[in-house]
Amino acid sequence: MSGRTLYRKLWDTHVVRDYGDGSALLYVDRHLLQETSTHQSFVGLREAGRVARRTETHLAVPDHGVPTTDRSAPIADGLAAAQVEALKVNARDFGIAHIDLDDARQGIVHVIGPERGFTLPGITLACGDSHTSTHGAFGALAFGIGASDCATVVATQCLVQQRAKTLEVRLEGRPGQWVGAKDYALALIGRHGTGFATGHAIEYRGRAVDAMTMAARMTLCNMSIEAGARVGMIAPDETTFAWLEGRPHAPRGKMWEHALDYWRTLPSDGDASYDRTIELDVEGLAPQVTWGTSPQDALSIEGRVPHPDDAPDRGEAERRRRALDYMGLAAGMALQDIVIDRAFIGSCTNGRIEDLRAAADVAQGRRVSSRVRAIVVPGSTGVKRQAEAEGLDRIFLDAGFEWRHSGCSMCVAMNADRLEAGERCASTSNRNFEGRQGRGGRTHLMSPAMAAAAAIAGHLVDVREMAS
Repeated sequence: MSGRTLYRKLWDTHVVRDYGDGSALLYVDRHLLQETSTHQSFVGLREAGRVARRTETHLAVPDHGVPTTDRSAPIADGLAAAQVEALKVNARDFGIAHIDLDDARQGIVHVIGPERGFTLPGITLACGDSHTSTHGAFGALAFGIGASDCATVVATQCLVQQRAKTLEVRLEGRPGQWVGAKDYALALIGRHGTGFATGHAIEYRGRAVDAMTMAARMTLCNMSIEAGARVGMIAPDETTFAWLEGRPHAPRGKMWEHALDYWRTLPSDGDASYDRTIELDVEGLAPQVTWGTSPQDALSIEGRVPHPDDAPDRGEAERRRRALDYMGLAAGMALQDIVIDRAFIGSCTNGRIEDLRAAADVAQGRRVSSRVRAIVVPGSTGVKRQAEAEGLDRIFLDAGFEWRHSGCSMCVAMNADRLEAGERCASTSNRNFEGRQGRGGRTHLMSPAMAAAAAIAGHLVDVREMAS
């Protein structure tokens, strides 16, 4: 029998019933809930008279619609307020652990899951949010689900899933200064398109992956959904174990040792085969930014906005024309000539302490451009407190950035943090679709260091030159 990949090992150990057609009933070990995707789930559960099967395997937290400024007053947005309250009531009624808005553990669901040790190697984890792939950084089989699926997981702890093909993404080489996981992800999507991993579970491997911190691995796996995959994974290793040890929900004592013994069996076997393999040499890779309305519109900061006539086909040429019109850009202009109005540092992609440290390194001793409004939104209250203990908040405030409470903030514009029509933002989030950060808003994706540099310069800029 040939060796198995990490994905196949996790799939096989969670199959409750194999239907013989590539689909199976999978057992779901852990389930994360947030306020915008679960209310209808609980309506359905109540109507059917169902209860939570294993309450201890669920964790609920508000993050999408929550305010990041003053939290002493009621939430101003009526819909957001109702959603946050409904999550609290539903969690209470179904016996599910709930982290309130004023709790020291509050934060973005994909930040606090790992932070609490709720995310562990070898488990299946589901959440009603597409960027659940983030948790695959720990060697978990993690995927986003819909509202009806959330109800099914609460009631049965199982879910029917289609087995994915496997895609090995090898990252080799040693990156230059100020180049990291966000640049790798954007480079991959920019070169291969937003659908290159559709129908596949990605496993990231190679020397560049081995050298990554857990924060960087989470960024990379988070962006897997933008490549078309529902699952992005990295095999657990000593970096993973060191990061998890002592976390509140992580095993302890003898159970920790037993867990380590199992987790060390999870990496793909030496003779395992993948359905596809692609490679990226990160040696010499420049910082990446997007110019258009799709993550695949990513280029080196040294580049220029492409011309629609240079597109490989008519359909892509028309898409580029629409993107240029929406973004208010002209073909051929240098990316570094693009002037910005806003800068956003945060999100489940880049709101961890390492991300804030990188941005602070750029901001220290400098000032945000007078034409730019820049905000820093920690991914969790824990990250916020750690950053404040390290003095990062003072660096940002002294530089002219706004320092906020944790939440999804401007990534998704389901809260008060959003762009006005025509405003242009240097953003560390994951999507640059039309209206993603606010109706008519224009988004350029990049790393935290690049976003901080753009905020200071007032336009897109190569951080390697500014911070050299």
